[in-house]
Amino acid sequence: METWVIANQKGGVAKTTTAITIGALLAARGNRVLLVDLDPHGSLTSYLGHDPDTVDKSIYDVFQSDVPMEENFYETCINDLWLVPASPALATLDRQLGARQGGGTILKKGLSHVQEKIDYVLIDCPPTMGILMVNALAAADFLIIPVQTEFLALKGLERMEHTLSMVTRARKSPIPYLIVPTMYDRRTRASRESLEILRSSHAEDLWDLVIPVDTQFRDASKRGVPLTVMNSHARGVLAFESLTDTILEIRGKPHHGEGEDVVEVEAYG
Repeated sequence: METWVIANQKGGVAKTTTAITIGALLAARGNRVLLVDLDPHGSLTSYLGHDPDTVDKSIYDVFQSDVPMEENFYETCINDLWLVPASPALATLDRQLGARQGGGTILKKGLSHVQEKIDYVLIDCPPTMGILMVNALAAADFLIIPVQTEFLALKGLERMEHTLSMVTRARKSPIPYLIVPTMYDRRTRASRESLEILRSSHAEDLWDLVIPVDTQFRDASKRGVPLTVMNSHARGVLAFESLTDTILEIRGKPHHGEGEDVVEVEAYG
């Protein structure tokens, strides 16, 4: 089982879109995939048709009372793709667990009990540093950092890298990660200049391509399905296909991208 964490200390950078799209792509390739919504706002939970305010079971139960992770699985519209939803009560965990011994590894321990049943776990994080992000990073085998190609988002990346360095010291081992430029629109100067800044300052950790602006992501979210279901040939889906192949290659996992056409950054618009 591999655990991939999607995190950035800024909201609105496409974390939830990244989690659900990669999750759907991995499931379509025959993997058993678990999505975990760690954001008290529950965007991923709402996307998949559940109300975070009224769900009977959520990831909060795992933190609060050692409920087995599997008891909180919800089926989704995709075969072999499950969700552990969020609850607003997650916002109280910093106060409840802040001084508790082992409070930063509860999620990792919970996931260890489903490792024979799940191939990939994707964790959608809140945009703030706290016990939830600490738990996610403690469980991470790989970190995906979506960064919207606009200047304010670059500040979120700086904060994320600072958090990552602190967690790495606590873990005593580095977390491999990839910075992913998102919501790229080459028609705007802000997108082009932000991408150039990322390329000049984070070349070693930056994905070669971009996730383009694609209004079909919004349409898919309204329908409560991944865009892969609504239009598997959408340019946003093709970009995430390339990203998924890249991560699988980094992780030494088989993927189906060998020999296929590569979608270049210049093709996005």
